[in-house]
Amino acid sequence: MNESCFKKTFGHRTVCIALVIVLRASLSLTAVACAQGQRPGLPPTPGASSYAHARPPAVSPVASGPVPQGKKTPAGEQFYIVASLDQSKSQLLLKLPSEVTMLMSVTGTTQIQDANGASLKLSDLRAGDTVWVISSGGAQPTAVHIRKGQMTVADLHRYYLDYPEIK
Repeated sequence: MNESCFKKTFGHRTVCIALVIVLRASLSLTAVACAQGQRPGLPPTPGASSYAHARPPAVSPVASGPVPQGKKTPAGEQFYIVASLDQSKSQLLLKLPSEVTMLMSVTGTTQIQDANGASLKLSDLRAGDTVWVISSGGAQPTAVHIRKGQMTVADLHRYYLDYPEIK
């Protein structure tokens, strides 16, 4: 069918009205899918419509309460990345590999060491440093021992992955 035949049969106004109707229908279906928790253009999420009225829980940027439980070394250490530190309040904002953050206090009795065992001060730590921490629980966790050091591939597999290291 050539263009002139199409224009004669339908006309510009009719084509424009049809396009507007198609676009509005598409947008309204997308809005309905989003409201039901579905992802437009993808297969429906199982059970999505049953939770359409529920709101997601409020997310706090910092975990409160007890220390999030994860896999610890036999010495009781847990791996973190230093997100930031506040020397005036003697606090560290630590991030687990799962991206969960928590605020941890540092006291005068907290032992801080580098990878070789040499003593460090809180001011020697920087955002982005990786540390292994032994902490005491409670409403405000307190670091008992901080060891600055990297996570090896073997540690990654041992504490966070479900399969052994491929050699």
